[in-house]
Amino acid sequence: MALQLGDIAPNFTAQTTHGPINFHEWADDSWVIFFSHPADFTPVCTTELGTVARLQGEFLERNVKTIALSVDSLESHEAWIKDINETQDTIVNFPIVADASREVAHSYGMIHPNADNTMTVRSVFVIDPSRKIRLTLTYPAATGRNFVELLRVIDALQLTDGYSVATPANWKVGEDVIIVPSLKDPEVLKVKFPAGYTEIKPYLRLTPYPR
Repeated sequence: MALQLGDIAPNFTAQTTHGPINFHEWADDSWVIFFSHPADFTPVCTTELGTVARLQGEFLERNVKTIALSVDSLESHEAWIKDINETQDTIVNFPIVADASREVAHSYGMIHPNADNTMTVRSVFVIDPSRKIRLTLTYPAATGRNFVELLRVIDALQLTDGYSVATPANWKVGEDVIIVPSLKDPEVLKVKFPAGYTEIKPYLRLTPYPR
């Protein structure tokens, strides 16, 4: 069965460009973006890993670690990183898992045989500090991912965890948010949302950005 939201992300031990890791121990108390790419020395993947490297400051501000994977060898990863650094004007400073056995890729469902039975698709897993999977995305090989969107999702998930709110369509940091329907007690609402709220419908209540 495919991994679903709320599942515990499978643990694994593997060789990476930062040395051997135990995934859960490496994640520690951080959020994690774990993403696969189809192959080393490919154009879309080169731009993606360069983008993630340039966004490391943004991820660190949100307590997010990033880790990539493909079924290529460690030697291939290390050689390819030189190309990424050169062409993308950055320094790849996060680990890339070498999964030549495809064991990790299979445990996460990253190989879709009807698309390609050897390479991984562009899978994304957002994992919280309790090791639960909070978001999954799958892109085809020819389509590069929007990592700024993943930052937006992290912001929304962390806001939900901290303030009992949901985020509307196309929400951006700083905009109004939605009070979750499960909160109904007026006294609780006064305490949790001192800035007040606007009730459009009983199930649709907007409140100012709580941070």
